[in-house]
Amino acid sequence: MVHFLHPGRSPRNIVLPDAQKDALGCSVVQEEASPYSLVTICLKFLIANLEKLCSERPDGTLCLPEPWSFPQEIADQFLGLMTWHGKLNDRTASIFRGSQMKLKLVNIQKAKISAAAFIKAFCHHKLTEVDATEVECDLPIPDILSGLCSNSWIQQNLQNLFLGSASMPQDSRLFFGQLTGLRVLSVVSVDFHNGDLANVCQLPKLESLDISNTLVTDISALLTCKDHLKFLSMHYLKCLTMTGPQVISVISKLNCLLHLDISDHRQLKSDLAFHLLQQNDILPNVVSLDISGGSQITDGAVELFVRQRPALRFLGLLATDAGYSDFFTTKQGLRVAGGANMNQISEALNHYRNRSCFFKEALYRLFTETFSTQVIMPAVLKLVAIGMRNHPLDLAVQFTASACALNLTRQGLAKGMPVRLLSEVTSLLLKALKNFPQYPQLQKNCLLCLTNSRILADVPFDRFYAAKFVMGWLCRHEDPKMQTMAVSVISILVLQLSPERILQLKEELFSAIKELLVILKQKTTEKLHDITFLFTLKALWNLTDECPAACKHFVEHQGLPIFIQVLETFPESAIQSKVLGLLNNIAEVTELSCALMSSEVLQHVSSLLHSKEIEVSYFAAGIIAHLTSNKQLWKYRGRQRKTVLRDLHAAIQNWPSSSCKMSSLVTYRSFKPFFPLLGNFCQPEVQLWALWALCHVCSKNPSKYCKMLVEEGGFPLLCNIRDHKRAHPQAQQLAASILDDFRMHFMNYQKPSVCQVPVL
Repeated sequence: MVHFLHPGRSPRNIVLPDAQKDALGCSVVQEEASPYSLVTICLKFLIANLEKLCSERPDGTLCLPEPWSFPQEIADQFLGLMTWHGKLNDRTASIFRGSQMKLKLVNIQKAKISAAAFIKAFCHHKLTEVDATEVECDLPIPDILSGLCSNSWIQQNLQNLFLGSASMPQDSRLFFGQLTGLRVLSVVSVDFHNGDLANVCQLPKLESLDISNTLVTDISALLTCKDHLKFLSMHYLKCLTMTGPQVISVISKLNCLLHLDISDHRQLKSDLAFHLLQQNDILPNVVSLDISGGSQITDGAVELFVRQRPALRFLGLLATDAGYSDFFTTKQGLRVAGGANMNQISEALNHYRNRSCFFKEALYRLFTETFSTQVIMPAVLKLVAIGMRNHPLDLAVQFTASACALNLTRQGLAKGMPVRLLSEVTSLLLKALKNFPQYPQLQKNCLLCLTNSRILADVPFDRFYAAKFVMGWLCRHEDPKMQTMAVSVISILVLQLSPERILQLKEELFSAIKELLVILKQKTTEKLHDITFLFTLKALWNLTDECPAACKHFVEHQGLPIFIQVLETFPESAIQSKVLGLLNNIAEVTELSCALMSSEVLQHVSSLLHSKEIEVSYFAAGIIAHLTSNKQLWKYRGRQRKTVLRDLHAAIQNWPSSSCKMSSLVTYRSFKPFFPLLGNFCQPEVQLWALWALCHVCSKNPSKYCKMLVEEGGFPLLCNIRDHKRAHPQAQQLAASILDDFRMHFMNYQKPSVCQVPVL
C-alpha cells in the first residue's frame, strides 16, 4: 500500500530554441508539441476500431458500411495511416474495393498483401502514384505491373511508381511499356537488368529514374531518353562493367539532366566521381550532385566544379575527403551532405534517411560532434528517430543511433525536447532491444537513456517492457555504476506500473528482489550506505507495494534478517523510514504478517515507534496497527499486545497535526488495506492510526485521495465513525476533518464531476 514517491526533479515546460539561431529546431518543437489534426485523430480511431465498424463478406474480408463515402484526399491519408500502423493486409485492404473510397495515391510500403488482394482493392482506382517499396514477397513486381496495366486509365495517367526492394521471381522480365504516363520510376535494390533498363528508357515521359543497387552492367540505354531525363540516381551499381570515362561519356549526352547521384560505398573505391569532376563542359545546369563515397575527391576539384555551375544547390560529399574548406561553409544557397560540421551532418541524416550505408556514416560523425554538446537539437534528434525507424534490423544503425540519442538527451538537454519526440525515440530504443537482445553495448545505451529524469517522469513508453529489461540487466551485470543506474530506474518504473502488471513480470521480479537483497546485504556488511544502497531500499519498498507475491518472495529470501541488520547498522532516520515502509507492505498481507512476530522485529518496531522523527514513528505505528488488528497473532501474547497498543496510542497523541510535513513523502495506490482498521471499534488505537494516515494524505493531496476514497467506498466508513456512539472522540474528530477536507476541496475547485459526490 505504501511506497516511496520520487519527487519531480525537472521542469515540465519545453524550452523552445531560439528561432533566429535554430529555425528548424524551433519548427520541430512546435510541430511535435502541437496536437494531431482532427482528421488524423478520427482516422486513427477508425483504424483501431475497423473490425467493429465494418461488416464481413463471405470470403472473410471487411466491407465498409454502405452509406460511408471517403473523398480522395481523406482516402489517400486513410490508406497511408493503415500502412504506417501495420494494419494493411488482405482482410483490411478489401475496404478499398468498390467506389466508396476514391484513391489517387497508393502507399503500401512494407505491407503484407497478396497480388489478388492488391488488384481487387487498388487497380480499379484512378491512380497517379503507387509506392510499393519493400512490400512482402506475396506481391512480386510482375503482379504489380500486371494489375496496374489492367486499367487503361492508369496506363495513361500513372506518374510515379516506387518499387524499391520489391521481390522479383527468378527469370522474370519487367515490362513497363504500357505505363506511358510514367514520369518517376524507382527500382532500387531490384533484380533489374540491362534489358529492363532498355525497356524503361522507351517510356515517352520518363523524367526521373533510380536504378541504384540493381544488376545493370551497361547504362548506354539511357541515351534513348536523353532529351527528357532530368533525374538519374545510380548509387552502388556494383555490377557495372563500363569504365569511368565510358560512363561519363553517356552522362555527358543526357541533355536535360539536372539531378545526378553517382554516390557509392566507400569500400568499392569508385573513381567515377573523380572522372566527372575533371570535365569542364559536363552538366552545366546541374542542380544537385551526389558523389558521396567516391575516392580521390579533393576540396580543390569540387570547389572548381561548383564555381563553374552556379545553379548547383545540393552536393553530397559524405565519406569523401572533401567538404572541409571554408568555401563549403560560406557558399550561399549550397546545401552539403557531409561530415565536416553539424550543418553537413544534419543534411546527410536527412538526405540519406533511406540509405543505411550513409546514414550510419552520418551517425558516426554525429556521435563525435555531440559527445559533449550542451546545445538542444530537436531537429537532429528527429532525424535520428527517422533513421532508426527506417532501418530497424540494421545493428550498426541502431547501436550508433542509441549512442547519438543519449548524447542529444543527456543531462538537461531533454528539457528542450517535445514529449512526443522523446516518446518515439524511447519506443524505438526499446524496439531495438527486442531486435538485438544479445548486444550489451546497445543495452547499456538504452539503460543510460532511461535514467533521464524527464523521460521517466513525463514521456509515454512501454514501461512494462522497460522494467522487464532493466530487471534482467540488473541480474546479469555487476558493473557498480550501471548497477546503481539500473536500481534507480527500477525504483521509479515500478511506481508507474499497477500491482497486476508488476506481478506479470514473474521471473524478472523475483530475480530482481533476490539480486537487490544481495546488494543490500553486501552494502550493509561493508557499512556503506551510498547512493546504490539508498536506491536499493527504495526499489524493494516499491516492488512490494500492493504485491503480496513480491512480499512473499522477499520473506522467503531472508529479507527480514537483512532488514534487521540494516536497522542495527544504520541508525539514520532516512534509512529507518524506508525499512519500515517495506515492513508496512508485508504487514498488510495477512498470510505473511506472522513473519513479523519475531522478537527481533517487534523489538525494533516498538523502539522506533517512539522516534522523534515523525515519519519513522508513523511507519512503525502502521506495522503495529496491522499486526495488533489480528488477534490470532497474539494468542499467547495478550499482555504484550496490550502494552504495544498502549504505546501506539501514546505515540499518536504525541504526533503533531495530521497536516504536518514528513521528509519521506507518503503515497498510496489504494485505501482498501485501511478499511478493516477503520471498522475496528474494539481497538480505537488501530482506528486512530488509520484515520490519522487518511487525514494526512487527504490534506496533502485532496484531488487524488478524496476521489480515491469515493471510488473505493471509504466514505460510508468515515461517516459511520463520525456518527458512531462507541467511536473514540479523537477518531470522530479525524473522520469529520477528512470529510470537511473533501467538502472544501470540491467547493473551492468546483470539480464535483470528478467523481460522484456522496451525501455527507
